[in-house]
Amino acid sequence: MFYRPEDGHGLPHNPFNAIVSPRPIGWISSRDGEGRDNLAPYSFFNAVAYVPPQVMFSSTSSKEDQGDTKDSVANIRETGVFCVNIVEYAMRDAMNRTSGPWDKDEDEFSLAGLDKAACDTIDCARVAAAPANLECRLTQIVQLPGKANFAVFGEVTGVHIRDDCLKDGVFDVLAFNPLARMGYRDYTVVREKFSLKRPGE
Repeated sequence: MFYRPEDGHGLPHNPFNAIVSPRPIGWISSRDGEGRDNLAPYSFFNAVAYVPPQVMFSSTSSKEDQGDTKDSVANIRETGVFCVNIVEYAMRDAMNRTSGPWDKDEDEFSLAGLDKAACDTIDCARVAAAPANLECRLTQIVQLPGKANFAVFGEVTGVHIRDDCLKDGVFDVLAFNPLARMGYRDYTVVREKFSLKRPGE
């Protein structure tokens, strides 16, 4: 099968998300200028640089109460900070709860029964029990082709690691089993790993 996206795929559901998978989930917490906290998951997310450490996520839809985007991007535009909370398998239901089209006044932490903790380097809440949290300062927001497509880039200014996830000085993903997004309504979980040496190592 071959198709040009501009012509449509002719399938019951768009296969693009399933082709580019699995994708890590950036559970983005942000706070607006009036101090209201927001928490939402984004599967267009990744780390993009080591020094300084940087991450990005993309928002691809909008809400009526935010105009051209969603709460996360609107809040980050206003305050210039956000936090990435790493999603473990045990938090899958809470993460899914925060993905709803909630009003901007709704606190998704409370909605999902999640405890908050204060960030250390930025004015933002984080998921207290997450395996890790990346505190970020906005570096740029890039408007991508498409009506509501925005890529948000941030520099990591603080890192929290849950103590039980450190094993012999290594951040052990098998200690918490990261959740990842696949296509459609499908997810997967990391339960095994293997190592490869690069040529010349």
